[in-house]
Amino acid sequence: MKDSVMPVQDFETLAVHSGPGPDPVTGASSPAIHQSSSFVFRNTKHAADVFALKEAGYIYSRVTNPTVAGLEQKIAELEGGTGATCTSSGLATNLLAFSALMQSGDEFIATQKLYGGTAGQFRDTFQRSFGWKCLFTDPTKPDEFKRKVTDKTRLIFIESLSNPEGVIPDLEAFARIAEDAGVPLIVDNTVATPYLCRPFEYGANIVVHSTTKYFSGHGQSMGGAVVDGGNFDWMKHAAKFPTLATPNLSYRGLVFAKEFAAAPLAMFNHAVGLRDLGMNQQPMNAYLTMIGMETLPLRMRQHCENAQKVAEFLSRHKAVKSVSYPGLPNSPYHSMAQKYMRNGWASGLFTFDLAGGYDAGVKLVENIKLFTHLANIGDTRSLIIHPASTTHAQLTDEQKTAAGCGPGVIRVSIGIESADDLIEDLNQALALT
Repeated sequence: MKDSVMPVQDFETLAVHSGPGPDPVTGASSPAIHQSSSFVFRNTKHAADVFALKEAGYIYSRVTNPTVAGLEQKIAELEGGTGATCTSSGLATNLLAFSALMQSGDEFIATQKLYGGTAGQFRDTFQRSFGWKCLFTDPTKPDEFKRKVTDKTRLIFIESLSNPEGVIPDLEAFARIAEDAGVPLIVDNTVATPYLCRPFEYGANIVVHSTTKYFSGHGQSMGGAVVDGGNFDWMKHAAKFPTLATPNLSYRGLVFAKEFAAAPLAMFNHAVGLRDLGMNQQPMNAYLTMIGMETLPLRMRQHCENAQKVAEFLSRHKAVKSVSYPGLPNSPYHSMAQKYMRNGWASGLFTFDLAGGYDAGVKLVENIKLFTHLANIGDTRSLIIHPASTTHAQLTDEQKTAAGCGPGVIRVSIGIESADDLIEDLNQALALT
């Protein structure tokens, strides 16, 4: 495991310049939109070799597309991975990654502090539709994860910086537990982005993203990505991961972990996962996301600086009971932010709990002026929502509180506007609660 993160100047250069060189189809040196369903072969041998994975190339945009490939290369380089596979959404990344690693009846251990959509997917759909059992566990207690490992465990899943509570787990501790168990550690790095944290440097094996959020930055392009760290020995654990470490019949007995040792998961996700599940990202979305990523370092700095100022203001306001933001010294995750996040920054997402409860939460959102009221995060514009009346409305009060979304909790995604303007807007709305 590495002890330091990439210097800021290197990351900024990568954010602008990483990605493909001259495109093999068009020869263009910059990303272009290949809005095509399929691609022409040079001859019959070329077609046969590409279909057999003997030669790199493009067949059908469900599996590979030049524009999407540019985004995949860019994300892999920013994260320090060996390959990536882009998907239609953030939730689609979980299905793609898990389908390569799990069989019906297998189990996985996940943090209980998760984005609500991920939690529902793990709790309900994965169990009902695929027979994958999730054991939800407290991310502040790594030993509980260790105690839940069995011979059915196939992966451990955590968020580097959780949505929406800002929980930062001890990444190195979880990496050791996963290594001892002989399973990969998957880290959702959506909220932190590789600008703040690069989980592979702390022992993670797979990183997933919703590119819809901070990577895109403009709230106009859906997408996700699974990044292969290239650092897990699939052959050593072949009995647990037959899809990667045993002969694949659809490719004449090819063993992905041997044939594509540098990035077997990335290759499998394209050749089998996208081929059979079909959650590919669209070229236009990939193109727009790449444009957004060129300003990722600039935006993330502003998100973090603004969020810190707004969180400090709210922590002093008499109408606010508590603020859950790792950048605050009194946060239980402040030390983890200092250890794992660049400059101790904690991204632009956090929650705060109003003393007036549910009614105060509704009134605050109704009276806000500058913030945009919608269910997304990571936009250049500041966003706000009252989870108890929207995203978590179907839960009981006890379940809402356990999820960090109690009756008076407000979630904000702080944008890149003037922090003073954001504070003034919140101040006037709080006065009306």
